[in-house]
Amino acid sequence: MEILSPETIDDLRHGRATRERKIAVCSTGAHLPAADRAEILSILAVDTDEVVAERAKEAIMALPIENFLEAIQRQQALESLFSFAARNLSTKPAVCNALIDNKSCDGDHLAPAARHFSTSNVQKLMDDLERVSASPALTVALVNTTSVTADQKQLLHELLSEAHIDEAALAEAVSEAEPDASKRETLLQRLSKMTVAQRVQFAIKGGSEARRTLIRDNSKVVQRAVLQSPRLTDQEVEQFASMSTLTDEILRLIANNRVFRKNYTVVRNLLNNPKTPLDVSLHMLPLINVMDLKRLTTNKNIPETLRTTAQKLHRQRQESKK
Repeated sequence: MEILSPETIDDLRHGRATRERKIAVCSTGAHLPAADRAEILSILAVDTDEVVAERAKEAIMALPIENFLEAIQRQQALESLFSFAARNLSTKPAVCNALIDNKSCDGDHLAPAARHFSTSNVQKLMDDLERVSASPALTVALVNTTSVTADQKQLLHELLSEAHIDEAALAEAVSEAEPDASKRETLLQRLSKMTVAQRVQFAIKGGSEARRTLIRDNSKVVQRAVLQSPRLTDQEVEQFASMSTLTDEILRLIANNRVFRKNYTVVRNLLNNPKTPLDVSLHMLPLINVMDLKRLTTNKNIPETLRTTAQKLHRQRQESKK
């Protein structure tokens, strides 16, 4: 059996191989690594030559699914492999997981597989709003899956909305985020022309002034996108945790994020924020140090239940020292 050179494999992956070579690969007349064979057969299955395409489809039926999983998981996997797997192999949960986990697989290629996604698959994508918001086809497909939850569907509908920003509500946020008057006006004008999906992209990829403004956007999905930005700093999260103008939902998301919660200042600011949901505050209360706990006992801005619980915990700590 012929062992193919890397150059020949590259020709097969990019459609430059001869008809004879393609047919040889389909009939196992050439030795290929398992993942390469799976990927190349998925390409040949849609070849313009009907004979090649038919031979490739027949060969695919004999391949273990593990071969495709290995190919899909590679960062250099070709778009044609993603497309083939989404359309023909997505009844397998492992294939859906592999497609979603590979960030190189964009939303348009995920869309045909969406009908087979589990609720956890959908949630994993909702935690990757950059990919979802960049693909209206994926957003629509997710809305129509039977596994989508009511909350997920609401956020997806927001993504599809053409509704523009509430300029009046965000004018104050912009003024706080951008001290320069001319830049402030430019930012607001720019935002006013964006759809929800475009604001999600801006929240993830934009600068700190964009994040400080869009955390107070009237769209929940835009607010969530701010917290997913890879450019988000510890200082920004600390600031958000102290803002009583934010929704309790966003404060809950901050509190439930394990990375954010490792920052003591974030925890302290959430506990002192009157808008933080009470169940969240009570759960975090034991994390506070003695000095900050004592301050909570006299904080009249927080809920009475939290203050009295803080007083009780403070007394217990004092007594344990005796």
